[in-house]
Amino acid sequence: MNITADLSEVLALVRREVCDLHALLPRNGLVVWTAGNVSARVSGQDLLVIKPSGVSYDELTPEKMVVCNLEGQLVEGSYRPSSDTAAHAYVYKHMPWVNGVVHTHSTYATAWAARGEPIPCVLTMMADEFGGEIPIGPFALIGDDSIGAGIVETLRSHRSRAVLMQSHGPFTVGRTAEDAVKTAVLCEEVARTVHISRQLGEPLSIDQVHIDALFERYQTAYGQKQRSVG
Repeated sequence: MNITADLSEVLALVRREVCDLHALLPRNGLVVWTAGNVSARVSGQDLLVIKPSGVSYDELTPEKMVVCNLEGQLVEGSYRPSSDTAAHAYVYKHMPWVNGVVHTHSTYATAWAARGEPIPCVLTMMADEFGGEIPIGPFALIGDDSIGAGIVETLRSHRSRAVLMQSHGPFTVGRTAEDAVKTAVLCEEVARTVHISRQLGEPLSIDQVHIDALFERYQTAYGQKQRSVG
């Protein structure tokens, strides 16, 4: 692929953004060692920028971020892409509104994934952010687009922007990469809170009509700018 001067400038900005967002994963306790990754779609291009495989978070720089096409193939960069690149690429190919994807092995969310159990919507925060339960996606092996296919298949029938891939861990999506990181942080928070609640007894469910109202309000009226529902 021919990288023009204009595209090179765009890629430099996206590399910086993706590098900076990776710092939020260990800061929020979502990853250990080199696990986890953030990617961002390159606007107007069939490209994504993602973390290199097996590189410590302390060693990440914008220059080390790698550029891949939506087949998961390396286009630019000196490092091998994350082993989850094919999954991210599949999501971008099949969910055009998604511009950011995050994968972590955060403790509580991954514990729910290990049980193959969705996180029930028993908190107003969950209704706000996820519009219902956080669903379980199918078991899939790492290395090809099987995980991506499971993510897309699951999220297409849910309002949630997070999915717990069985025996693997959470993946989150967003209209921006920053949105996807935020969703990953909140996914872990509600996974932890609901787990603790279940140690005390059975959490109280929220009626679907209230979940719908909370989701609509949060997605359209919360904060300083209106948000569009994906």
